[in-house]
Amino acid sequence: MSTTKSSCYVRFLNLIDALDRMNPGKKLDSIEESLLDKIILSFHANQSLLVGDLISMSEFGSQATLHGRLKNLSAMGYIKMAANEDGRKKEVVPTKVAIKRYEEISKCLEKAVKAG
Repeated sequence: MSTTKSSCYVRFLNLIDALDRMNPGKKLDSIEESLLDKIILSFHANQSLLVGDLISMSEFGSQATLHGRLKNLSAMGYIKMAANEDGRKKEVVPTKVAIKRYEEISKCLEKAVKAG
């Protein structure tokens, strides 16, 4: 086994793994992570993101799969869906829980870089 110093990214992955183990009921699969990333990016860009926009992203899976993952994210408390102005479409917004998750991930990244 090599005794070389691990890369910043490996340290980051280890910190993220520890973070996930501290919140075992809130472990996301790769599709949920991708959807939540998209939701957070839109939120920080002050762009409205509708349920229909997300379930039409075929690169992440079928509409049924994506709808199920959105329901999971909502049940875990990461997102909420609110009716938009005309009430016919639902806008997806991150909750404080989701924003806190990304703050914790940012801290893990900073810690991994500083340890380098």
